[in-house]
Amino acid sequence: MPAGSGSTSRSHAAQRREPDAAFVLDVRSLGRRPGTMKELRRTAVTADRLGLEMIAVPEGAEVELDLRLQAVSEGVLVTGTVTAPTAGECSRCLEPFTDSQELYLTELFAYPDSATEQTTEDDEVYRLVDDTVDLEPVIIDQLGLELPLQPLCTPECAGLCPECGVRMAIAGSDHGHEILDPRWAGLAKFAPESSGSAGPDAGAAEPDHQ
Repeated sequence: MPAGSGSTSRSHAAQRREPDAAFVLDVRSLGRRPGTMKELRRTAVTADRLGLEMIAVPEGAEVELDLRLQAVSEGVLVTGTVTAPTAGECSRCLEPFTDSQELYLTELFAYPDSATEQTTEDDEVYRLVDDTVDLEPVIIDQLGLELPLQPLCTPECAGLCPECGVRMAIAGSDHGHEILDPRWAGLAKFAPESSGSAGPDAGAAEPDHQ
């Protein structure tokens, strides 16, 4: 779903959009005879950022559609895959990274006068509008389910050093900090003097006072 949007997008499927533009598919050639089908491959370009706050399909990204459209008694069944590039920020080290996401779709778009359309709420099923199928709401909903809430640049990302904030990936295996027990913090200033043992005259014999 778009960043900042927390509501379902199924109700937006009933909005009128131009056919054959981006994610809007014209299905008039299918007719309404159950079993009629066609395959479709298309590259669509996103007009908006689609996804979650920390990871999403960027605006202007090319999304590959590999779909089968099939007429059924209650509408048009859309199945297939949607492959899209993603860009995000690692939740551990906060570095930007890119990846890709493949979505598997199986969605029914109900005919306007079908029993499914008449017996379901707006947010329960997608709908055909003027013999078109708008896939964008489907993709938005699927991304909301598939994308991780806490994305990682790599599964092994070690994050940031809790003491100095440097990325552990570039800090080196010997990176570390001496942790001083706060109960002994007041004695730390004496450590250099005491660590050097005694001065040059220390240990000299006391003068013999007889």
